[in-house]
Formats: sequence, C-alpha cells, structure tokens
Amino acid sequence: MLSLFEPDDGSVHAIAPGLDAILKWIAISIELMAIFILVIGTIRFFSGFVRAELNGQLDVRGAHLDTRRVEYGRYILSGLEVFIVADIIHSALSLALNDLIFLAILVAIRIAVSYFTRIEVWHVQQTKDDLEDDGKTVRRSNKNISPT
Repeated sequence: MLSLFEPDDGSVHAIAPGLDAILKWIAISIELMAIFILVIGTIRFFSGFVRAELNGQLDVRGAHLDTRRVEYGRYILSGLEVFIVADIIHSALSLALNDLIFLAILVAIRIAVSYFTRIEVWHVQQTKDDLEDDGKTVRRSNKNISPT
C-alpha cells in the first residue's frame, strides 16, 4: 500500500501523476502572478520616484516619495504572500524535508519583511497625519494605531 509519507518516494507523482502535473502548472501560474505583482509594484514605484525627483519642492518631493514607498511595500508583501502559496504547493507535491525547511525559512523571511514594512508604513502614515496644509502639527484620530 502506498503512503503519502513513504520515505523512499514521498511524492504525489507516485500516487496520482495527473494531479501532480496539474498542481505543478497551478504552482507555476501562481509564481508568474507573484512576479507580475512585483514587476507592477516596481514600475509604479520607479515612475513615482522619478516624478517626485522632478518636483522642485523638497517637502512635496519627500511626501510623494514616502507615499510611493508605502505603496511599494504593499506590493512586495503581496508578491511574497503569493509566492508562499506556490511554495506550499511545491512542498506538498514533493514532501521532501529540504523543501519543508526552505518553506519555513521563506515564511520566516516574509514575516520579518512584513513586520518591518508595517513599521515603516505606520511611521510614514504618522508623519503624513502630523502635517496639515498650513504647516501646523495636528494629530488625527489614528494616533493610537501601532505598527504591530
């Protein structure tokens, strides 16, 4: 009797080769979607960066750049989350210990990137909320929102 956790094979291919092929194509499609998300985010960030640099006023340039950084961080996090879905599928197909270790490391990196990006997004949002059109510092209602 075949077992999913059989040490000598350990793959879905041995049990259901057709399902294995379909899931591999699904994982590849998901990876392509993640790449697309990252490329779109990079293009948007770069175009916003160029526009911000061409703006003559230092404070306006900084505000535009901060907005783009927050947006870019969200694209990076979204892309990483989609990549993790593809890696989970790959790991489920192979059931190899190396793939599971790789997946655990990838998830740990994603958690670290997510944490620090949330802190940066929170900091930039607080900075934006502190500024009013007349230059006075005013704290808005989200002052108690923490990055964690």
